[in-house]
Amino acid sequence: MTDHTHTTPVMATRDGLPAAVAALDRIMREGFMTGDVSVVDDLCAPDLVEHQFGLAGSASQAIEHVKDAIRDVHAMMPDSSVELADWAVRDDTAWCRFVVSGTQTGPFFGPPSGCPVTLTVIDVARVVEGRIVEHWGVPDRFAILAQAGLLQRLAPTT
Repeated sequence: MTDHTHTTPVMATRDGLPAAVAALDRIMREGFMTGDVSVVDDLCAPDLVEHQFGLAGSASQAIEHVKDAIRDVHAMMPDSSVELADWAVRDDTAWCRFVVSGTQTGPFFGPPSGCPVTLTVIDVARVVEGRIVEHWGVPDRFAILAQAGLLQRLAPTT
């Protein structure tokens, strides 16, 4: 069930999404799906606080970690597409559930598998004046490992 409730008025973008949701959607579409890291400078505050495992940091360190993640994800699945499946907003915080699909034709814990991969990404962000100031991300890395056949490679042979 989708609950798009919020406790205070939320500025909407031209496509009808609240500004905080639109910022997360844009970084997924223009950044992760295309590999264009310039969107990070447009959408993330210079004092960004990043909490996502593997990307954690603040200010310029966080910005560089996000750019590296965009490069890595796009290299792993350059044909990926994203769907904004669900979202909710409260005050300056947005919660989004994305579904990402693509083919693992680039490295991810080893060589490319060529396997199709679909995963869920949960993003939570505080967005102030259209810029992401704090972010928590939870990509389903286990789904990538399983669908790309990497778990089978890690299993002991008997």
